[in-house]
Amino acid sequence: MPGAPLKPMLATTGPLPAGPDWTYEFKWDGVRGLADISGGHQRLYARSGVEITAAYPELATLRDQAPDDDVLLDGEVVLLGASGQPSFTALAERMHVRDRDKAARLAAVAPVTYMIFDLLRLRGADLTGWPYARRRAALEELGLGGPRWAVPPAFPDGPATYAAAGEHGLEGVLAKRVDSPYRPGVRSPDWVKVKLEVTGDFLIGGWRPGVRRIGGLLVGAPRPDGRLAYRGRVGGGIGAALERALLAELEPLRAPGSPFAAGEVPREDARGAVWVTPRVVVEIKYSQRTPDGRLRFPRVLRLRPDKPPEEVDDAG
Repeated sequence: MPGAPLKPMLATTGPLPAGPDWTYEFKWDGVRGLADISGGHQRLYARSGVEITAAYPELATLRDQAPDDDVLLDGEVVLLGASGQPSFTALAERMHVRDRDKAARLAAVAPVTYMIFDLLRLRGADLTGWPYARRRAALEELGLGGPRWAVPPAFPDGPATYAAAGEHGLEGVLAKRVDSPYRPGVRSPDWVKVKLEVTGDFLIGGWRPGVRRIGGLLVGAPRPDGRLAYRGRVGGGIGAALERALLAELEPLRAPGSPFAAGEVPREDARGAVWVTPRVVVEIKYSQRTPDGRLRFPRVLRLRPDKPPEEVDDAG
């Protein structure tokens, strides 16, 4: 992964764990960011390892608060709307900007906030082997706080945190085992994400034309053999703006044949389909799954340009 000091630790999806071994944080609807501050410089990296420093100039002065100028922070870049709730749609307009002048103009009208939740290096010392509770205490002792960054609180009561997330219109809760080390690049059961609604990330393998150019997306999840397991056709939630964004991503990926495993896609869904190489990730809300894994009452929530296709695990 070029440039980035390490890969971020990832959470699994599951029910809310309980007991004194766990602590709870709000789950922010943004994009992951590692802030590497050393040698008088600050660089921000996305989960993929791509440097995204130029996209968020309003975070540049965070380095002025860094102790002894050598820290590595983990957190989430979010864009808070007028109601105070994170808006991934608004953030999507900023996450790929690399032109400094354009980024500065966007920062002036739609600034982001960096929600810092972990401390991975301090004064040059690697803290990833420390238990979460010790890292968290060290992070809070730094006193990081500014107009565009914060260290959000952690809570001991899981159900109360979950209820509060719902009241404030947040995405959900992250439960973290207090004695867990930080495991770079690992999707660990020591971190559990609990969403307020059932959603999952899936790969687009094609689309069916309809009244509009995209009548429904054909989505799936990766199988060990490299093909896709079919998870269904999704037509809900595709408005005009999202359709334009989807076509911009999918048209260059047109493929001569289906990426789904043989026999997976029903004949009525495959009829007239436009197949694509499965590189585009989309988040879908649904009620439940059928016994064969199909999504019931699915609706597209958003594109996930921040998530590499290799990280789609069919578990949200």
